[in-house]
Order: sequence, then structure tokens, then C-alpha cells
Amino acid sequence: MASLTPDFRFGNFVASIVWVLFVVLALVTVLILPIIFFTLFYIPLPVVDGQVLTPYLFFSMMVDPSRTLPILQFFMHTTLFKAAVFPGFVFAALIAAVTIFVERKLLAKMQLRVGPLYAGKVEGIFQLLADGLKLLTKEIIVPSGADKPIFWLAPIMFVATAAAVVALIPVAPGWVVADVDVGLIAVFAILGFFPLIALLFSWASNSKYPFIGGLRALHQMIAFEIPFFLSALPVVLLSSSLNLTEIARSQYMIWNIFLLPINAFVFFISSLAELERIPFDLPEAESEIVAGWLTETTGMIYGLIQLGSYLKLYALAGLFVILFLGGWYGPQIFPPELIPGAHESNLPLLQMLALDGVYNAITVNSVFWFLIKTIFIIFLMLVIRGINPRIRIDILLHTGWYKLIVLTFINLFVVLMLIYGGIIGPEGVISIR
Repeated sequence: MASLTPDFRFGNFVASIVWVLFVVLALVTVLILPIIFFTLFYIPLPVVDGQVLTPYLFFSMMVDPSRTLPILQFFMHTTLFKAAVFPGFVFAALIAAVTIFVERKLLAKMQLRVGPLYAGKVEGIFQLLADGLKLLTKEIIVPSGADKPIFWLAPIMFVATAAAVVALIPVAPGWVVADVDVGLIAVFAILGFFPLIALLFSWASNSKYPFIGGLRALHQMIAFEIPFFLSALPVVLLSSSLNLTEIARSQYMIWNIFLLPINAFVFFISSLAELERIPFDLPEAESEIVAGWLTETTGMIYGLIQLGSYLKLYALAGLFVILFLGGWYGPQIFPPELIPGAHESNLPLLQMLALDGVYNAITVNSVFWFLIKTIFIIFLMLVIRGINPRIRIDILLHTGWYKLIVLTFINLFVVLMLIYGGIIGPEGVISIR
């Protein structure tokens, strides 16, 4: 009986590897390098060694370490780098990807399951990559009666809206994509688009299950948006600013969570409702309405909505850190230089290893503490999913419209009395400056 497995030949294997390398080299030569050249012609380049850098000299950084660090330092402070790489989309997407994997393993451990295991030798580390490739290659099925333009556009709008919120979150002094004076108002204004996008997408699906889930999402988010906004108002009163960077700087002496614990609690609970996470996952109640407003999603339409959801999770966790946990403030634990004496050295390789001119101890320390606090808040949100059941919709609406709003108003009046009584505030006995 002939074997069903194909005959393996080492020569064919080598030929396939060579063919892949040839295709990659051809793509880089014919497509990628020309795009980089055209882009560099329209980007003002820095002055290195008294000479304005040209697109041709730009590639000299690959072989000349003395040019690498100035070019890298220049591009790190461009708006394009901040928006696309750090602290913008790529940075937030990486945190979102790690959060997805950690959540699956964490819930599996809490429920005495294995979780992702086989894709990757260590705890199924490549399962996330496998799922991503599956979504990229999976067929996208559009319902026959769906409004196709809206059905295709809504997931893109969902990711773009989440990325817009991420763009307003500062991770360190000077490291924010859009540092606007009314940053807090801008965040809440952008968050208001999410229920509209969910309802629009569910309506465009032309299916009863997504539409029921979309209506639930709209009711839930509207019920919790008012306490969500009101819980942040005392923070504005204490810091005398709507700018998120200034709000973080106002907590240099004492964090707002110690002055406004009720507001921090309400903001955290409202964030869970805004994210549609347990115990507020009624819009996606699998046991009741299949998968909520995501019922008709397949392939990368589902992948984009999931990406947007976890970008939003990072953004709200980061916003909680900025408003209540002192932002990026923490003990200085990083040294002034990676390699002492590298700045005075004439060895380009030593300067490159020490990231001379690029490494900033204060910025790195700020990013470190911001990440530690944000990861802690994300971890709390993940743990709640594993230990709480879903609540009924009447309890959900009662909680949002009555209990949380009453708590925020009580705390708001208390804060106003303390401010006008001269106890807290910029000029109070307990000064936050």
C-alpha cells in the first residue's frame, strides 16, 4: 500500500527556501525601497555633521554607526513616529495582543483549564499568531440582505475610533500623539461614537440577533456615560485643567485616588460597562443572543472589532492611570546612562550600544511606571471577568441610572465643599502642587 504522505526531498525544501528569499528580495527592491525613497523626499531630514541628510545618505546609517543615532533621535520625535509607532498604534496594538493572550491563559488557570497550549512550546505562545493568520485567511461572509458599504466600513471606523482615543493618552512628559488643551473632553467625545458604530453595524447586518445586541449596547453605554463623565469632573476641579498631561502633573505630590476614592471606583465600574466586559457583557451574551452585535462577523471583520475592543481597553486603563494613579510618576530606578562614559567616548560603536542621545532616563522611567500601573488596571479588568457572573439588564440599568449617578453627585458636592473650605486643591492645606 502506497504511503499517503508526500515524498520529502531535501533539494525541494532548499529550492522552496531559495524561492521565498528571491520573492522577498524582489519585493524589497522593486516595491519597498522605492516607497521609502519617495517618502524621504517629502520628509525634512536632520542635519548630521553639518550636512543636511539626503535620502541617499539616509541609508548610510546601516553601515555608519555615527549617523544612526542622530537619525534615530530625529525620527523618534516626529509626529509620524509618535502616531504610528510609539506611543501610538503599534505600541497600543502590541499591548492589546499581549492582553488577549494573557487573558486566555489567566481565565484558563482560574477555571482549572489548560488554555492555549499546542501552538508554541511555551504555554502556547504562538497561539495568538496562529489565530491572527487564521482570521487573515478566513473567508468574510456578508449576509445577503446586509447594507454592504456600512457592513464593511463599521469595523474600520471602530478601530479608527479606538486609535483616536489612544492618540490622546500621554505615556510620559512630551510623549503623546495629540496633546490638546481639552484632552479629557476630546476623549469622552470620541468614546460617544462607539455605541453609534455598534448600533449602525448591527442594523447593517440585517439580522435580529445583532440588532438586539446593538440596542443593548446603546442602552448600556448611555446609562453609564453620565456617571462616567461625572466621575472625572472632580479631577478637573482639583487640577484646574482639562489637559491630560497637566492632570497627571498635578498629582506629583499625591494621587487623586486617595482624595477621590469614590470617583475612582465609579470610573472603573463605568469603564467595564463601556468595554462591555463581564459583568456588563449583555450586548454579547452568548447564551441569550448568540454573540450579540458580533453574531454576523467573520474573518478580519471580527478581527478588526476585537482589535478595536482591546485598543479601547488599553486606552481606558491608561486614562484611569492618568486621572487617578498619578500618571507616569514613580521612583527613579533607571541610571542616567546605560554605559557610563559613553557620551565622552569617541567610539561610535560604544555610543550606539549606549544609545547616546536617544536614551533618556527620565522618559524611560516615566514610561516604565505608566506601563506598570496600566498593566495592573488591565489585570484587574481581566480578573473580574473570571470571578463574576453576568447581571440582568434591569439591574444594569438601575446601577447606572441610580446608584452610580448618586455616588458621583455626593462625591462632587463633598469635593466642592473641601475645595471652597480651603482643605484640598491648588491653594488648600493639602496641596496637590
